Amino acid sequence: MTNPAPHRTIVYIDGFNFYYGEVKGTQWKWLNPVKLFQNVLGDQNDVVKVKYFTARVQPTLTDPDVHVRQDTYLRALTTYCPLVELHFGHFLRHKISMEHANPPPEKVQVWKNEEKGSDVNLALHVLNDAWLDAYDCAVIVSNDSDLSDSLRLVKEQHNKVIGLITPGAPVRGTSRQLKKHADFVKPIRTWALEASQLPNPIPGENIHKPVTW
Repeated sequence: MTNPAPHRTIVYIDGFNFYYGEVKGTQWKWLNPVKLFQNVLGDQNDVVKVKYFTARVQPTLTDPDVHVRQDTYLRALTTYCPLVELHFGHFLRHKISMEHANPPPEKVQVWKNEEKGSDVNLALHVLNDAWLDAYDCAVIVSNDSDLSDSLRLVKEQHNKVIGLITPGAPVRGTSRQLKKHADFVKPIRTWALEASQLPNPIPGENIHKPVTW
């Protein structure tokens, strides 16, 4: 008996969810996402595309070079990983008044960082790609329960295979709303992160891993 052909698989990465849940504070930020998720998923999945949903960050007083590091990484992906597609939302940073936990004063001003658009863009792409029959299996790298209804529609209307990869699992629990539509859930192991780093520098380019990474 011959083995079944691997599933044509598109990986959809919620960039901020992945960064803060999986790699922030680690030495594994210089990632080749195609290699990473092929390692995580194994031979039963053929990763034909990785769609990476993010937003361009803004410098802060405490981290004035954060946008430079991000831009370096995104240029590395564009140059070295042809299967990666970048899709941008918006990053907003603004002051808001919040109730003080230990008044007085009653309220204090704080900086609020918000990433807008990536979850909506991701949900639309998962649905549209299902209609286009662009994949057999959609793998969602996020823990955002707002994506639940799009996964339900993909399952009900197209009967596609759905996989979940929860950034930060198993310490971080997988959303129950997402899990009920999934055929499988997988964690990212440290060995896979270590084995999936981009070359430094990127061959033929003057693109180096940021020193502070």
